[in-house]
Amino acid sequence: MADMKLEVVVIPVADADRAKEFYTGLGWRFDIDFTLGDVRTIQFTPPGSGASIQFGTNKTSAKPGSAEGLYLVVSDIESTRDRLRSAGVDVGDLFHRSADGPVSGPAPSHGSYGSFAEFRDPDGNRWLLQEVTNRLPGRVDAATTSYASASDLADAMRRASVAHGEHEKRIGAADDNWPDWYATYMVSEQSGAEPPK
Repeated sequence: MADMKLEVVVIPVADADRAKEFYTGLGWRFDIDFTLGDVRTIQFTPPGSGASIQFGTNKTSAKPGSAEGLYLVVSDIESTRDRLRSAGVDVGDLFHRSADGPVSGPAPSHGSYGSFAEFRDPDGNRWLLQEVTNRLPGRVDAATTSYASASDLADAMRRASVAHGEHEKRIGAADDNWPDWYATYMVSEQSGAEPPK
């Protein structure tokens, strides 16, 4: 089957200029703002994302603020939440899910896919931050390991450093081959493969 890449999601807003100001404040890349006939299209792309959002005037018949469950996957949810709060965004506290519903605080041991925080744009469109540090098997092609941003790469290196410290404790000596160990760890973390011991 041919590749099918999700590249744009249209979100419904009541005031395109107000939404443009909000998404500019998030630090997302501004891509376009043009009008063709009676349709105005504004597009932004979150840092490191392969998909963008569009909104504007006469873009959708959906009710403004009705977009739900728009996931923004991040490698460090606490620092991302802090950066958004510093930019004036009202981001909720961290939570994780249990069989009984949402529970306050991050997932135990910051388990990958488990920690969330929520914010809304001025229209009420709901965004969820989700922390993913270790992909489930099959989600990423191990042959094409890449990082979406310098921040994601730095976070991956920090996690590798902590894991490598545990590795050195297990072997009882300094590991002079740490670059290869880091590389193997980082690729396995992204692809969901078994990490090095």
